[in-house]
Amino acid sequence: MLDARVFDDISKSLGKLLPPGVSDMKEDFERNAKSAVQSALGNLDMVTREEFDVQTEVLRKTRQQLKDLEARIRQLEPEPEAGGSPGNAD
Repeated sequence: MLDARVFDDISKSLGKLLPPGVSDMKEDFERNAKSAVQSALGNLDMVTREEFDVQTEVLRKTRQQLKDLEARIRQLEPEPEAGGSPGNAD
């Protein structure tokens, strides 16, 4: 998940947008903004960086295995005869 400082920074940035006359409500607004941002991000379907890195490595290995298997299949398949087009059985 995201670092708590990110939520604090966002709520403070939003608090700075308030007009000067409502400065007594600033802390309450920042607290509510922080809570709203945390709630909105919590509802998103996100993974941790560690999970992402693990899946990236799994994908890399899977792609390599696929390349290796494709190469083996090419070696096992018979070469098409020269001059004839595939599927032309007369």
